[in-house]
Amino acid sequence: MLAAGTPAAGQPTAAGAQSGGGAALADRLAEQWHRAGVTHVRRAANLTELATLVDAATGPVIVSGTDLVAHTAVLRHLATSPVGPTVALVLTDPPAPGQAVVREERGQVVDAGPDGRLDGGQTGVFGGALRVGRDDLPALAAAARAAVAGTPIAGTDPAAVAATPPAAGPEAAGSAVDRLFTGLTALGTLTFAHRVRLLVAHRVADPAGLAAAEAAVAAVDEDRAELRLSVKEKDDFFTTFFVSTWSPYVTKASAKLGLTPTGVTAISVLFAAVAAVLFGVGGRPALVAGAVLLYLGFVLDCVDGQLARYTRHFSAWGGWLDTMADRAKEYLVYAGLGYGATAAGFRYGWALAVAAMTLQTVRHMTDTWYGVLHDEAARRPKAVGGGGGGIGDRLNAASTRVQADTGSLSYWLKRTVVFPIGERWALIALTVALFGPLVSLVAVLTWGVLAFAYTGALRTLRARWMWVPVLDTVDATLHRDDGPIAARFPALRPMGPLTLAVLGALGPAALLVAAGLRVRAGDDAGGLAWATPVALLVLLVAALGAGAAHNGPLDWLVPAALRAGEYLFAIAAGVIGGAPAWVVFGYVFVLTLHHYDLTARLEKRQAAPPLHGATLGWEGRSAVLAVAAFAGFAGIAMATLGAYLLVVFVGSVVLAWVVLPARARRGVGVPAGGEVRQPG
Repeated sequence: MLAAGTPAAGQPTAAGAQSGGGAALADRLAEQWHRAGVTHVRRAANLTELATLVDAATGPVIVSGTDLVAHTAVLRHLATSPVGPTVALVLTDPPAPGQAVVREERGQVVDAGPDGRLDGGQTGVFGGALRVGRDDLPALAAAARAAVAGTPIAGTDPAAVAATPPAAGPEAAGSAVDRLFTGLTALGTLTFAHRVRLLVAHRVADPAGLAAAEAAVAAVDEDRAELRLSVKEKDDFFTTFFVSTWSPYVTKASAKLGLTPTGVTAISVLFAAVAAVLFGVGGRPALVAGAVLLYLGFVLDCVDGQLARYTRHFSAWGGWLDTMADRAKEYLVYAGLGYGATAAGFRYGWALAVAAMTLQTVRHMTDTWYGVLHDEAARRPKAVGGGGGGIGDRLNAASTRVQADTGSLSYWLKRTVVFPIGERWALIALTVALFGPLVSLVAVLTWGVLAFAYTGALRTLRARWMWVPVLDTVDATLHRDDGPIAARFPALRPMGPLTLAVLGALGPAALLVAAGLRVRAGDDAGGLAWATPVALLVLLVAALGAGAAHNGPLDWLVPAALRAGEYLFAIAAGVIGGAPAWVVFGYVFVLTLHHYDLTARLEKRQAAPPLHGATLGWEGRSAVLAVAAFAGFAGIAMATLGAYLLVVFVGSVVLAWVVLPARARRGVGVPAGGEVRQPG
């Protein structure tokens, strides 16, 4: 059994559970783990010794059987996987006696056990190796002791199991590492599945199997396979056929030049910014050049993630930066298109740009929270659905069939109709080069609205079928973006937070429609200044749901509804107050940065931004704009408030990613490492 000591500079340790393979194979595997970046590899004689080693560990631990034959890259990928703290290797091989089979959903291991226990529902076999995050180490030690003691583990408390004395006599039948993994899963530990693609990994039980596995490993060019693996397995149609066919060559060149993923991201942002300027300049040569730069910028946007995967440089900072840069680039392009359409003589160019940005942000809020909903449903499969043939059940089954039919017409239609980023970039580049900024904005809005209607309807039906709450699993106040005013509102529980949020958004929507009609008729929208306090009162209805439980099947839509209400109110206040269109765009743009910061942190399960309390909350910001619009200085107030929020945002970024980590490193004496990043 291989075991590890204290990790160096945050690298994982490795421990091996004896499961056959012989001393020579164990020694080779230990040397491979070292080359994969693991330190202090040790061999544990049994699970009791392993539990003792885990008790002393201070960082992530890798547990590995000694029957695994694999490329070193497979081990490195498992050790550095960014999907979560605890990750298990999952293979497609048929299970051998004593090996555990697994059932996974959305990349999460939701069940594991001996062959036959899952009644044919298994999706793979445990690969004999797993990385366990620091917070899950008590559960790992508990599972090891329970496996030795033969204690029933499902539904038990890890602390109680850990206190159980080991039973005398030999351990139960079956591979030690498999019983350990099964016990860890039974404790409810969130474990992600790491699949092997293009590379080779097998568990061997005899000399013939060992020879066959070694031959399979030798037959694959490891570096070439790693480069191909840097490309996402399932991507959008445009990205798959018009970017990923040649972007790996750029990735390889970037690695040879020593470029970092962040450096590639910066170049991508620069390309998009120059494209936005060219769209604003106008003229056919500038528009065509901007379209080319936009395409190349998107290629680099793919390359930064591919470079991160190829070089195995991952971190929460990289994931956050990738999310923020993607949205900043897209909305800069919208600004260029809006300015270009206005300069070409279209009166509402900026209005279309603001509408496109607002629509896309609200869509992304629903995308993010539906993903959280789906992940939570995968972790709680027994609470999902009824299998009674209802519409949600049928939709879920149909979606699963389409997703499994990779490469089919229905598969690509499903991936394309939702209007992903590759298709948005392609549509903008083609339409602006052929027709101009106005047509490009109209096309983006049209497809965006249709995609939002399609995904919204289907997801609502499936969510009602799942009936899995998600907002009550996180800090709802943070992700609602409530401020001090909402905290003082009483909770109107019978109506529910989603109903209140939707009702609150109706007031700003009606005000914006009325202001737009007056502007279109040539009247002064300032005559509606009296209505801004009324619309604010309607908007504040949403605050009545702040203190209510967010456990309804559709409450994952609450953040999107609140974003829609705030943005619509800000736009209406700007129109009524006579704020320049570019100021309105800039203010909403800053709001989107603030809210994307929250969603990026949600995806990484990180704490609130350091200066979040200074952002006033959606209701506080809306109150400031209402007063300004009523008093007749909305433009100045909007510009000032936007600048203030931008300063707070930048301050939070510096504190969260530079100052506080530096203080933490000085506090524990850990040397700063190189750049790491999550894949995009």
